[in-house]
Amino acid sequence: MKTIDLNSDLGEGFGPYRIADDTALLGIVSSANIACGAHAGDPVTMDRTVRDALAQGVSLGGHVGYPDREGFGRRAMALSLKELELATVAQLGALAAIAAHAGGRLGHANFHGALGNLSFVDEDVARTLITAMKAFDDGLAFIGLPHTAAFRQAESQGLRVVASFLADRAYNPDGTLVARGRAGAVVHEREAIRRRVARALEERVVEAIDGSLLAMPAESILIHSDTAGAVELALTIRQAVLDAGFAVHSFA
Repeated sequence: MKTIDLNSDLGEGFGPYRIADDTALLGIVSSANIACGAHAGDPVTMDRTVRDALAQGVSLGGHVGYPDREGFGRRAMALSLKELELATVAQLGALAAIAAHAGGRLGHANFHGALGNLSFVDEDVARTLITAMKAFDDGLAFIGLPHTAAFRQAESQGLRVVASFLADRAYNPDGTLVARGRAGAVVHEREAIRRRVARALEERVVEAIDGSLLAMPAESILIHSDTAGAVELALTIRQAVLDAGFAVHSFA
């Protein structure tokens, strides 16, 4: 049977604060992108999320972001390439240690929020982030958006790449995401999301915001845990995957 991975950004609380129902989402997805203590997360939150993922058979990955908890990593920061390099290594190192302590290991990584958006379009930033990720562990897979600088860098540097599709986000014709502040950037209607998933899996295309068709070789579908109604959204996407004749299974 054809398979597709479902991944979600998890562990994005801090201390007593929780963003999402991670436990419920871990019962739906097959891969977890776990915040590494920068844009969100802390050692206890990371440990809890890792152990919950392992208990539910969900693959572990690192979700690297700007050190900006107040802005949830969605604000641009003027960091040097060296700072980005070391922030990537430090965040992956912290989560990898927590995972090892719990009896698991990281299998993939990706980049969050404003840092991820920058890696889509800035070749120097993309090269720096992917080089740091590879230096940390060249066995890590990179989950990323096709048609972006980070995806090209991961391919050229020989990392395993997993093409990710964002069912609830609008795309520009060049394959980048429509900025969140723009009307239509986030798709809320469940039936529209279901149709987008079906089309991505069956036709391997997605309609961009201008109406043009963009190739979408989806191998994994991202579910944003901080979206209102995230669990219901995840169930909608999972059912759309099953209806298209695919089984949900991690790429790992």
